[in-house]
Amino acid sequence: MTAIGTSQAGNNLDPWYHHYAERAAALRASEVRALFAVASRPEVVSLAGGMPYVAALPQDLVINAMDSVMRKQGPVALQYGSGQGVPLFREQILEVMALEGIRAHADDVVVTTGSQHALELVSKLFLDPGDVVIAEGPSYVTAMVIFKSYQADVDHVPMDEHGMIPEALREHIARLKAAGRKIKFLYTIPSFHNPAGVTLSWARRLEILEIAKANQILVLEDNPYGLLYFDQKAPDAMRSIERDGVVYLGTFSKTLAPGFRVGWALAPHAIREKLVLANEAAVLSPSSFSQLVISEYLSTADWKGQINTFRGVYRERKNAMLSALMEYLPELTWTNPNGGFYVWLNLPDTLDSKAMLPRAVKELVAYTPGTAFFADGQGRQNIRLSFCYPTPDHIRLGIRRLATVIRDELELLDTFAGTGSLFPAHDGRRFGAPPPDIN
Repeated sequence: MTAIGTSQAGNNLDPWYHHYAERAAALRASEVRALFAVASRPEVVSLAGGMPYVAALPQDLVINAMDSVMRKQGPVALQYGSGQGVPLFREQILEVMALEGIRAHADDVVVTTGSQHALELVSKLFLDPGDVVIAEGPSYVTAMVIFKSYQADVDHVPMDEHGMIPEALREHIARLKAAGRKIKFLYTIPSFHNPAGVTLSWARRLEILEIAKANQILVLEDNPYGLLYFDQKAPDAMRSIERDGVVYLGTFSKTLAPGFRVGWALAPHAIREKLVLANEAAVLSPSSFSQLVISEYLSTADWKGQINTFRGVYRERKNAMLSALMEYLPELTWTNPNGGFYVWLNLPDTLDSKAMLPRAVKELVAYTPGTAFFADGQGRQNIRLSFCYPTPDHIRLGIRRLATVIRDELELLDTFAGTGSLFPAHDGRRFGAPPPDIN
C-alpha cells in the first residue's frame, strides 16, 4: 500500500504534494532566504535588503493622520471600500504622478495592496503558460517570481549605464517572433533601477516606446524610486508620453512607509476595468484605513518636504558606500546611482557571488548575489549592494568586511589555481563605471 505523498522517486513530507496546480511549482523559496535569516542577526551588517529607512519619517506625522482619520471617519476607515480605491485618494495620487510629468484622470487609477500586488494583477490578466515577458537583465527578483508563477518565460535584454539597450531589444523581439513566441509585455524599472541603480535616458525611453508600439507590445513601467533622486531628477515617466501603451505602477512604500501596503496602477481604460475586477476577486477591496491615513497625510503634511528629507538620507548613504568601495575595492567597478537604493558591483570573473555568500555571512556581512536577478543563471560575477537602511558607519564596516572576503577568496584561487586576478573582465552581460569621484 502506497502512502499519500509517496512516489517512485522517493518520499515527500507534504501529503498534498501531488494535488497542487502546475504553477505552484514556480513558488519556491529564495535561494538565499536561509542565509538571510542568519544575516538578520544584529552583529551582521546587511547590505542585502531594500528596506526604506522609515526612522527618517517623523512619527507625529503618521500618528496625527491616524488620529484624525479615526476621529473624523472611523466607521468608514474600518469598513469595506471600493475595489478601485477611495475617490479623493485617487485624485491625490494624480498630484504625486504629476511630479514626473504624468497627466491622467482619477478614473484610470486603481489602488492596490502595494505595487507588488498591481504587478501580480497585471500578470494574472495577461500571462498564459508559455508566454514571454521581456525584462532588463538584471531585473527585479520578485517580479520574475510572479511571472514564473504564471508559467511565463522571462527574456532578458542587456543593459548598460544608460539602461536597456534599444538595439538589443529589437534583436530580442525579432528572435522571439521568429521562434513563434508570444510576447505579452515589456517589464521595466526605468528610474534608479533595482538592482542595477541606473536610469534609462530620455532618448532611450522614446526609442523603446516606439519599438514597443511598432511591435504591439504593452509596456509595464514599474516606478518605486522615481522621486528619490539625489542631484538630478530622472527623466519624466514613460507614461507621460504614452497613454494607451503603458501601464504605470506606483507605490507609497518608498516615499512614505511600506507598512501601509498601498500602491496603484494607472492603466488604459479597458485594462483599468479588468484590473478593478481582478482586484475585487483577489482582496475584495484595498484597505480603506491605509488609504484614508495616507490621504490625510497628503492633505495636511509637507509630504514633498519629507520626500526631500529621504533624498538627503539616501544620498548620504550612497556616498558612504561609494567612498568605502573606492577605499577598500578600488580595482573593481560599480554603478553610480543618482537615486534609489542600490549599487551594482562587478566581481572578477573567477569569483561566484552566490557561492561566496556563506563565507560573507560568516564574516558578518550580507549582500544579494547577482544570480537572484536573472531568470537564466547569469549574474554570478555581480552583487547588489543596498545602501538604504544601514547607517553610513555600518555601510563602511560592511564594505570593509566584504573586501576582506573578496580578497581572501582571490588569494585562495591564486594559491590553488593561479586564477586570483582582482581585475574584472567585461563580457557584455555586465556593466559598470570606473570608481567615481563623489567629492
